[in-house]
Amino acid sequence: MGKLNLDVASSRAKSRKAHFAAPSGVRRKIMSSSLSKELRAKHHARAIPIRKDDEVRIVRGKYKGREGKVTQVYRKKWVIHVDRVARDKSNGASTPIGIHPSNVVITTIKLDKDRRDILERKDRSKKGGDVETVD
Repeated sequence: MGKLNLDVASSRAKSRKAHFAAPSGVRRKIMSSSLSKELRAKHHARAIPIRKDDEVRIVRGKYKGREGKVTQVYRKKWVIHVDRVARDKSNGASTPIGIHPSNVVITTIKLDKDRRDILERKDRSKKGGDVETVD
Protein backbone atom coordinates (compact mmCIF):
# COMPACT_ATOMS: atom_id res chain seq x y z
CA MET A 1 0.00 0.00 0.00
CA GLY A 2 1.44 3.36 -1.03
CA LYS A 3 0.61 6.87 0.04
CA LEU A 4 -3.03 7.67 0.64
CA ASN A 5 -2.90 11.23 -0.67
CA LEU A 6 -0.44 11.86 -3.49
CA ASP A 7 -0.88 15.65 -3.19
CA VAL A 8 0.78 15.77 0.25
CA ALA A 9 4.53 15.27 0.66
CA SER A 10 5.81 12.69 3.14
CA SER A 11 9.09 14.53 3.50
CA ARG A 12 9.50 16.37 6.82
CA ALA A 13 11.35 19.21 5.08
CA LYS A 14 8.65 19.68 2.45
CA SER A 15 5.87 19.47 5.05
CA ARG A 16 7.56 22.13 7.19
CA LYS A 17 8.11 24.35 4.16
CA ALA A 18 4.44 24.03 3.15
CA HIS A 19 3.36 24.83 6.72
CA PHE A 20 5.53 27.90 7.26
CA ALA A 21 5.04 29.25 3.73
CA ALA A 22 1.26 28.76 3.86
CA PRO A 23 -0.86 31.66 2.59
CA SER A 24 -3.21 33.52 4.93
CA GLY A 25 -6.33 31.56 3.97
CA VAL A 26 -4.64 28.24 4.72
CA ARG A 27 -3.20 29.63 7.97
CA ARG A 28 -6.73 30.55 9.05
CA LYS A 29 -7.75 26.91 8.98
CA ILE A 30 -4.53 25.69 10.63
CA MET A 31 -5.08 28.27 13.39
CA SER A 32 -8.22 26.55 14.68
CA SER A 33 -9.13 26.13 18.33
CA SER A 34 -11.17 23.52 20.15
CA LEU A 35 -14.63 24.36 21.38
CA SER A 36 -15.56 24.08 25.05
CA LYS A 37 -17.55 21.02 26.15
CA GLU A 38 -20.81 23.02 26.21
CA LEU A 39 -20.28 24.45 22.71
CA ARG A 40 -19.18 21.04 21.43
CA ALA A 41 -22.44 19.51 22.64
CA LYS A 42 -24.49 22.40 21.25
CA HIS A 43 -22.94 22.64 17.78
CA HIS A 44 -21.74 19.01 17.28
CA ALA A 45 -18.33 20.25 16.14
CA ARG A 46 -14.94 19.82 17.79
CA ALA A 47 -12.98 22.84 16.52
CA ILE A 48 -13.40 25.97 14.45
CA PRO A 49 -10.99 28.57 13.02
CA ILE A 50 -10.47 31.27 15.65
CA ARG A 51 -11.60 34.81 15.02
CA LYS A 52 -11.25 38.28 16.49
CA ASP A 53 -14.15 38.63 18.94
CA ASP A 54 -14.33 35.04 20.23
CA GLU A 55 -13.95 34.58 23.98
CA VAL A 56 -11.34 32.01 24.99
CA ARG A 57 -9.88 30.25 28.02
CA ILE A 58 -6.15 29.47 27.97
CA VAL A 59 -5.62 25.81 28.90
CA ARG A 60 -1.85 25.38 28.46
CA GLY A 61 1.30 27.31 29.34
CA LYS A 62 2.23 30.10 31.72
CA TYR A 63 -1.13 31.87 31.36
CA LYS A 64 -3.25 28.72 31.92
CA GLY A 65 -6.67 29.50 33.40
CA ARG A 66 -6.88 33.06 32.09
CA GLU A 67 -9.99 34.02 30.12
CA GLY A 68 -10.51 36.88 27.73
CA LYS A 69 -11.62 38.12 24.35
CA VAL A 70 -9.42 37.64 21.28
CA THR A 71 -8.18 41.11 20.30
CA GLN A 72 -6.11 40.05 17.27
CA VAL A 73 -5.44 36.96 15.17
CA TYR A 74 -1.84 37.44 14.06
CA ARG A 75 -1.60 34.93 11.21
CA LYS A 76 1.90 35.98 10.17
CA LYS A 77 3.26 34.94 13.59
CA TRP A 78 0.84 32.00 14.11
CA VAL A 79 -0.49 33.52 17.37
CA ILE A 80 -3.54 35.22 18.83
CA HIS A 81 -3.59 38.11 21.26
CA VAL A 82 -6.01 37.79 24.18
CA ASP A 83 -7.42 40.71 26.16
CA ARG A 84 -5.59 41.28 29.48
CA VAL A 85 -2.77 38.82 28.63
CA ALA A 86 0.11 41.27 28.32
CA ARG A 87 3.45 42.06 29.89
CA ASP A 88 4.98 45.38 30.87
CA LYS A 89 8.08 46.44 28.98
CA SER A 90 11.04 48.18 30.61
CA ASN A 91 9.86 51.56 29.33
CA GLY A 92 6.47 51.11 31.06
CA ALA A 93 4.47 50.26 27.94
CA SER A 94 2.47 47.04 27.90
CA THR A 95 2.62 44.62 24.99
CA PRO A 96 0.31 41.68 24.25
CA ILE A 97 1.63 38.13 24.63
CA GLY A 98 1.16 35.82 21.65
CA ILE A 99 -0.71 32.59 22.43
CA HIS A 100 -0.91 29.71 19.96
CA PRO A 101 -4.58 28.86 19.11
CA SER A 102 -4.05 25.18 19.96
CA ASN A 103 -3.49 26.21 23.59
CA VAL A 104 -6.90 27.83 24.03
CA VAL A 105 -10.50 26.66 24.18
CA ILE A 106 -13.26 28.80 22.67
CA THR A 107 -15.91 29.53 25.33
CA THR A 108 -18.09 31.99 23.39
CA ILE A 109 -18.34 32.13 19.59
CA LYS A 110 -18.96 35.39 17.76
CA LEU A 111 -21.72 34.15 15.48
CA ASP A 112 -22.58 35.77 12.19
CA LYS A 113 -24.10 34.35 9.01
CA ASP A 114 -20.84 32.88 7.66
CA ARG A 115 -19.92 31.34 11.01
CA ARG A 116 -23.38 29.77 11.33
CA ASP A 117 -22.95 28.24 7.86
CA ILE A 118 -19.57 26.79 8.87
CA LEU A 119 -21.05 25.21 12.00
CA GLU A 120 -24.01 23.92 9.98
CA ARG A 121 -21.62 22.20 7.55
CA LYS A 122 -19.52 20.79 10.37
CA ASP A 123 -22.55 19.47 12.29
CA ARG A 124 -21.58 15.83 12.86
CA SER A 125 -25.02 14.76 14.14
CA LYS A 126 -26.42 15.02 10.59
CA LYS A 127 -23.76 12.93 8.83
CA GLY A 128 -24.43 9.23 8.32
CA GLY A 129 -26.89 8.83 11.19
CA ASP A 130 -30.04 9.33 9.12
CA VAL A 131 -29.83 6.01 7.21
CA GLU A 132 -32.85 3.78 7.58
CA THR A 133 -32.81 0.04 6.98
CA VAL A 134 -35.71 -1.52 5.10
CA ASP A 135 -36.79 -5.05 6.04
